Amino acid sequence: MKSDFIAVQKAHYPVTLLCRVLQVSRSAFYAGIGRGPNKRLAADAELGVQIRAFHRRSRQTYGSPRVHRDLKEVGIRVGHNRVARLMRQYGIFGRKTKRWCKTTDSAHAHPVAHNVLARQFRPALPDRVWATDITYIWSSEGWVYLAVVLDLFARRVVGWAMADHLRTELPLNALKMALGRRCSPSELLHHSDRGVQYASHEYQRELRAHGIDCSMSRRANCWDNAVVESFFATLKIELLYRRSWPTRQEVREATAEYIEAFYNSNRRHSSLGYRTPIAYEKEFRQTAANEA
Repeated sequence: MKSDFIAVQKAHYPVTLLCRVLQVSRSAFYAGIGRGPNKRLAADAELGVQIRAFHRRSRQTYGSPRVHRDLKEVGIRVGHNRVARLMRQYGIFGRKTKRWCKTTDSAHAHPVAHNVLARQFRPALPDRVWATDITYIWSSEGWVYLAVVLDLFARRVVGWAMADHLRTELPLNALKMALGRRCSPSELLHHSDRGVQYASHEYQRELRAHGIDCSMSRRANCWDNAVVESFFATLKIELLYRRSWPTRQEVREATAEYIEAFYNSNRRHSSLGYRTPIAYEKEFRQTAANEA
């Protein structure tokens, strides 16, 4: 093993120095080289190429659990600990999400709904619980506001909208996108915070028109809507915090591409058994069809 280490490090340090520090004679080292490369080192090097490829495909966001899942899916049998070791060795790291909580304008006279959801974030079927919220994104031109609607079954973003204002039409446009994509589902619970946009007459009228029940988080309790908060944290860590944004249009284009081309269709979720939202939904529907 000492000879193997010297063989790797000799590109950076003199062989004489390495042999002296590790107390290996130069003749023993060169004799080992003559016997050919260590198979484990060669296998690690080959595996490292695959790890780098999958990490790049994840936009440099995946840690070892998701990279390990990618390797497993293409038939590469390797332990998670080995993948984690090689990622540390090669300086490959995932991007860690940070917990955060935003404030909401709940100082209004509109009625608010009870917290019917009560943190039951794992519905048994698609389109039984949608959760929604608004977040803030900074550009050099000023703030951009993003509203999303997530189907909690597969953590899929089914509706979203962006604007340079916080008027009710922003989350309403996200809701209308979701309704257009999901064909006005029945027996649906809609969960949000107590913000004025969601409590407004216009927004509530849209929910009633589609027979959608309403649930709202308790006052100043962001954990009641933790799944959407988690999505926003992931979006910011994996995309928005990685560079500055000169224009609002660049923010809009990058966020739309992240949601549709990566998050929904390619990003693996630990809560879904490391499947993507679209794959998780598809698998469920195929199973249900086979059992029918």
